[in-house]
Amino acid sequence: MEELEFYLEEAQDHMEKSIHHFSQALAKIRAGRAMPSMLDGLMVDYYGNPTPINQIASVNTPDAKTLAIKPWEKNMLSEIEKVIINSDLGLNPQNDGEIIRLNIPPLTEERRKDLVKQSKNEAEHSRISVRNIRKDAKDHLKKLLKEHIAEDEVKKAEDRVQELTDEYIKKIDDLLGKKEEEIMTV
Repeated sequence: MEELEFYLEEAQDHMEKSIHHFSQALAKIRAGRAMPSMLDGLMVDYYGNPTPINQIASVNTPDAKTLAIKPWEKNMLSEIEKVIINSDLGLNPQNDGEIIRLNIPPLTEERRKDLVKQSKNEAEHSRISVRNIRKDAKDHLKKLLKEHIAEDEVKKAEDRVQELTDEYIKKIDDLLGKKEEEIMTV
């Protein structure tokens, strides 16, 4: 019985991590507004160590269309600028010797559709992840059935795993719906 609870909790924990990963991926997809999270995942070579921009500079949004990056060490300006130029963000940094400014251009209809498509791909990856977690949990439960756990207990646990799967897939769909609305709002 404790083993069943353990596998159910483990499956739920993994599904929760999958949702967290998905929401982080959605945060990186810009919707026409400047958000410091747009720079998450960009790593700067900081004295030989790959370091996130937000750990070597302050990142602010002076207005809805601008990001301002002020490194704590001026010698990092060119490094940060190079990383942004080489990223897939499609932004042109403006370096004034003190601060790097990123002007976020308004999204075209075509770009909005691309971003929605990208969001849907992320959602599908997350759904697949949740389904794989369900499959692994069911495999563990079948092993327990062969060992020593009653069949009706295993069936209840399998039903609970399916309920969790449905719940987390609905969460993914809800997050995707909000992101689509955010992207398509002009």
